[in-house]
Amino acid sequence: MPHIDSTPKRYIGFDIHKHYFVAIGVDPQLNPVFGPHQASITQLAEWARKNLTPQDAVVVEMTTNTYLFFDIIKPLVHSVTVVHPPHVSLIVRAQVKTDKKAALTLAQLHASGLLPGIWIPPVEVRELRALVAHRNKMVHFSSIAKCRLHALLQRKGIEAPQGVEPFSPEMRLWWDELDLTALEKHCMHSDLSMLDFARSQVESDEQCLKHLAGKDERLPLLIQICGIGFITAITILAAIGEIQRFPTPGQLVGYAGLGARVHDSGMSRTTGRITKTGRRDLRRAMVDAANHAIPFHPHWRAVFERQSMHIGRQKTIVAIARKLLVAVWHVLSHQEADRFADHQQVATALFAYAHRIRVQNLPDEQSALQFTRNQLDRLKIGQEVRQIPWGSRKFKLPESKLTVS
Repeated sequence: MPHIDSTPKRYIGFDIHKHYFVAIGVDPQLNPVFGPHQASITQLAEWARKNLTPQDAVVVEMTTNTYLFFDIIKPLVHSVTVVHPPHVSLIVRAQVKTDKKAALTLAQLHASGLLPGIWIPPVEVRELRALVAHRNKMVHFSSIAKCRLHALLQRKGIEAPQGVEPFSPEMRLWWDELDLTALEKHCMHSDLSMLDFARSQVESDEQCLKHLAGKDERLPLLIQICGIGFITAITILAAIGEIQRFPTPGQLVGYAGLGARVHDSGMSRTTGRITKTGRRDLRRAMVDAANHAIPFHPHWRAVFERQSMHIGRQKTIVAIARKLLVAVWHVLSHQEADRFADHQQVATALFAYAHRIRVQNLPDEQSALQFTRNQLDRLKIGQEVRQIPWGSRKFKLPESKLTVS
């Protein structure tokens, strides 16, 4: 790690493209003192060692190769600031835009202290985000294949057998015997193959996620919140990264784009719809959680019935999603139970979660029942819960180590 001076002597802007980059540097008085340099992405490491110093403050826009630049350059320079493209509209909306102009403008804005940087997640968070995104992509491909197959049946006036999953392996012979043309059969088999591939990829991705989940003590904290299941909890943690980045729940709400638009100027103050300027995956996860919580949790069901009469269904769901995200902030920040938690529901959710990720992935070789009790004790709730209903059966929980009040 190079010695880092407190004050940078050069501010270097990078305009990054798929195969090459352009770098220009200015001094604190905004005078060009470095470059322009253009080099291939494959030459980045060697170029950085020869041209960058610990007195350089580097700025780059968030794009495809940004993480590569950050990892290579960060140990060599004073600092690396990554900016969100909409935050540099002076470059994005310029009428005359070249690589050199973009790099120079970035450097000058950075030297002037006008560029807010964004958080760069550590490698493990990036990999988790990529895995979650890959699973979601495979689920999307699966839905596309199913829609195309349903459309084929509708075009031909064919009704699928009732009470049977039409895309199960047992139904493949039924598909093969349909009265279709050669081209229709070709497309049908292609869609069925696409569906099989997507399903196998989803299963593989989920196996990896289950293994990771067993090592993350934050997952059970989220599972206790009604509406948040295994995949939703993983998505939330991947999007948030470290909860310590958000000193207040309002900042987390803003990060998800679930905060209301505000215009406060002069004598007027108006608010509007949510900003949607945040992580889309986190926002969607919370809306999904709200949709699942409303039918099953008495508190959120009462909130929905009360507010939907005044502001409508969709706005109420978004409002509940925002409140659930505030609950997420509290349970992750303080390692505590959700204040609206139904103890029996929490116990059942934890037991289902333990079975979902498989017992072999639970920490310390715990059984599902012991894991459930340990997590309830960790949250300091559920001392009175003795059994977990599971279908037609009931499972007896181990005794709580906490004193029953």
